[in-house]
Amino acid sequence: RTENVTIIITQQTVMAAVGEEAHLNCQLMQNKDVVQVTWQKVSPEGEKNIAIHNKYFGPRVIPDFIDKVEFKDDGLQNNSIVIRNLTEQDEGCYQCLFNTYPDGALTAITCLQVYELHEPILHVRESNSPEEAVVSCSATGRPAPTVTLRVLQQDLHFSNYSSVSVTNTNGTVAVTTTAVLSGYRGNSTEVGCAARVLSGPQIEVFMMIPEVKQSSADGEKHFQTYTFRD
Repeated sequence: RTENVTIIITQQTVMAAVGEEAHLNCQLMQNKDVVQVTWQKVSPEGEKNIAIHNKYFGPRVIPDFIDKVEFKDDGLQNNSIVIRNLTEQDEGCYQCLFNTYPDGALTAITCLQVYELHEPILHVRESNSPEEAVVSCSATGRPAPTVTLRVLQQDLHFSNYSSVSVTNTNGTVAVTTTAVLSGYRGNSTEVGCAARVLSGPQIEVFMMIPEVKQSSADGEKHFQTYTFRD
């Protein structure tokens, strides 16, 4: 949270995932005669009103945003809104505007970053060497996710890392990281993969090898996985 020169405390940046909700808050730090608080979405074409709280007529959401926005705190000194069911189109900057008497308008801006992250897919296959296995992990998100492999056993390590990114038509990016697990001697071992977008929460999946769950028609072994979200 930062305080700007207009004595309004707000968040500089809010991050939230597609499908979730975002909370935007503005707090006026000096007691003033506030006639109206207006929330606006800022765009290259100008500002568009989305919600208004008037001292005399109370709070109301502009009809175009009735299903998207609601007031959380509708005070004239401390005001916040919730933007629900986030989509890529909700990304951008939002302005809170306190119309005060006799000082005029006091404003502050919060920018909303909307990200997308799907559960990573972890895959292990046998290598030509009996003491190695090839581990790959794919995660899809927007913007491009960071994909990290890890192994919990101290005498094992990853090497020969490679990473491939593919941009999908919907703007998401699929990142696949592959590495060779060395020192593997067939004992039961846990490997993990963590995926994260920006500074958002990560999703981590783990796999026990060589606990074979099933063999597919082509003879390739598939392993049991489980997921952890922070």
